[in-house]
Amino acid sequence: MPATDLIHTYVVPARPEKVYAHITDPASYVGLSPLVVDVYDIDDTGYTAVERFRLGPFKHDNHIRVTLTAGDNVVASDVRSPGGVRLAHRFELSGHADGCEVVERMHLTAPFGLVRFAASQALGVMRARRAILTSRLED
Repeated sequence: MPATDLIHTYVVPARPEKVYAHITDPASYVGLSPLVVDVYDIDDTGYTAVERFRLGPFKHDNHIRVTLTAGDNVVASDVRSPGGVRLAHRFELSGHADGCEVVERMHLTAPFGLVRFAASQALGVMRARRAILTSRLED
């Protein structure tokens, strides 16, 4: 199955422990990913997210189970989405003179024909995240 790796690094003007607390809370993912409009079934292993995709007047709500693990300034998630799309994502946090450096790493696999679309959506989310985290957490 086709795969791609994405990496995005940025600095958020907030303490690493504040960023860590935010991204380990499943409720924070509503809007943290611009596609996520709801989360439910939150438990010790993760949550179910509702991703909303729009194409003109049409919308599709994709319900996906997200496994979330955290420790040592790393928050990792694993997603198996309908249609054979799989995402393994990591936030790696470290101190920075201006706040918290965030390195996002994503390994994405998808059926042929879907990998390019899924990667473009994922990269858009990663690029938007700095501004979203900054507006939510700025010290």
